[in-house]
Amino acid sequence: MFPVAVSRWDREAARAGMLCASVAGLVVGLCAAVTGGLFLLLGAGPLLAAVATAAIPAVLTRGLHLDGLADTADGLGSGRPAADALRVMKQSDIGPFGVIALLFVLLAQVAALSQAYGASWTGGMFAAVVSATAARLALTLAARTGVPAARPEGLGAAVAGTVPLRGALLVVAVVTASGALLGAYDGMYGVVRGALAVLGACASAELLLRHCVRRFGGVTGDVFGGVAETAATTALVVLALG
Repeated sequence: MFPVAVSRWDREAARAGMLCASVAGLVVGLCAAVTGGLFLLLGAGPLLAAVATAAIPAVLTRGLHLDGLADTADGLGSGRPAADALRVMKQSDIGPFGVIALLFVLLAQVAALSQAYGASWTGGMFAAVVSATAARLALTLAARTGVPAARPEGLGAAVAGTVPLRGALLVVAVVTASGALLGAYDGMYGVVRGALAVLGACASAELLLRHCVRRFGGVTGDVFGGVAETAATTALVVLALG
């Protein structure tokens, strides 16, 4: 996402990185929110501002999480045994399940952001920040101890099980409180919405994570991308329903 000089990469470094994932999400969310706000300032409507906002996380991550979502959908949709499903996920092409997943997830994100911007520019920017931060929080939860890697190699194996459960829960508490605090711009109603958006994102990501662990025997880099996009979309939908 951002150029970083990496002097070493081991389990300890992976643990630190995954514990701080929400900070990276906050930066991504702020970039997306500022972009959406600039589009509105320049005279764009809520829909165009929403498209620009949704595009920023994809650009900054080079589509990594969206690619993971598509591959995870293809693996789950294949209906094959774990080993075969993992091979499907490693293929460079995108199958029908992946295309469908990308289509509906991006549509949901843009629709929810458009609704938020239509209500107020602050609501749209708030949604952008909360969803991006919640997406990276899902990565921290997916890397907690007790969640195995599906393969002995790859990104999933490098970070799987590196985050202590207590540390992961602490990050959840901090991000939830931060979401509630940011929502204070809209009074107590916004405080509740902010907290529920984060908790809802965690819940949906956890459901997908557990399903993937049952189907694949553990997590992969693609699964991490899938849970991140699931969390981001859920956070936006919760805010839209509120």
